[in-house]
Amino acid sequence: MAQPPRDPRAMPHDDMVVDLALDPEHLKELYRGVARNVVARARDGRWVQFPAHALRAHVDAFGVHGAFVLRTRDGRLAALDRLDA
Repeated sequence: MAQPPRDPRAMPHDDMVVDLALDPEHLKELYRGVARNVVARARDGRWVQFPAHALRAHVDAFGVHGAFVLRTRDGRLAALDRLDA
């Protein structure tokens, strides 16, 4: 998985929309502990990194696909909600 830039301006500071497309094979890496975080690019161009466990509520037989609102508080994940439910 891609690594986010180490620029502090790229860290999440508020709500942002991310489009995710993770197939079951990628999710296996997360469940095996090979990857603990998900790295994605928000629609506004910022990179965001969040804990993989936040995806559990959104996994189906095809993986995780769709648009999500990533909500943060004090630079930490507060919620990950499906936008196109």
